[in-house]
Amino acid sequence: MRNLLRMLALLLLLTLLAGCNATALAEDDDEEIYFSDVISMDMITYNNVPWEFPVDIMDMEPELIRLANKQTLLPKDFVPQNLVDVPKLRLNDAGENTSGGVRYVDGPWQLSRECLQALVALCDAARAEGYELYLKSGYRSYRTQSYMYENRLEKYGYDDGWVARPGSSDHQTGLGCDVVPKKWTDRGMNEDMAREPETQWMAANCARFGFILRYPADKEDVTQINYEPWHLRYVGVPVATYIMENGLTLEEFHEELAAAIEAFVAAGGPVSMVDDLMMD
Repeated sequence: MRNLLRMLALLLLLTLLAGCNATALAEDDDEEIYFSDVISMDMITYNNVPWEFPVDIMDMEPELIRLANKQTLLPKDFVPQNLVDVPKLRLNDAGENTSGGVRYVDGPWQLSRECLQALVALCDAARAEGYELYLKSGYRSYRTQSYMYENRLEKYGYDDGWVARPGSSDHQTGLGCDVVPKKWTDRGMNEDMAREPETQWMAANCARFGFILRYPADKEDVTQINYEPWHLRYVGVPVATYIMENGLTLEEFHEELAAAIEAFVAAGGPVSMVDDLMMD
């Protein structure tokens, strides 16, 4: 349905640019009549209700912006859609990636298909500029996270902010991945990694490929996780661009989005357009 609406919106935009007025109508799965989409150069409206948020409704996929933290726990049985195995990188004589994979350690790993495709593109782009990146962690099940968390507690006697509680791990979404320089593949990770040219390149370029730095510096009070310059989270290019350009966390993005949804619905915007973006 979201793709259908995107196509309808694009068709209407082309009509408006030609100097015509048009109304795009569609029916949702419940046979509800779906609103007209009106797009101008600086305003998007649905059913003549402005969508006053920098990222368009059509540019957000609910599963890609799913939040997992201490306040919003994933169920024990949650498994992300489209999980795929991560292939190992193979290069031909011309230096081309023939496997659609990445370099990784401690694997094998799985990621959601969209995340893997974006990660391959990011690593290929980094390699072209002389930076070699390695995947060090991908999808983790609730059970695996529980095991890691309990081991950490047993070792240190308290939650030190380095291993997320089960259900709160971004890795369980299948969209979070730890990406490190070669010299850090066999070292314990800490914030000193931010000094490396590879991680600085990631911070500057990750949004181009739909990634954000999930746990940025000076935001520990928001994320309740220590600064992790290696932890990328795939959210899609439009959302990633907005988050990174404005120095936000995914939590802060969701707060802004919730306010925009509330205003949209209060002004008469169709709830059916935004209900799947609302957090439970």
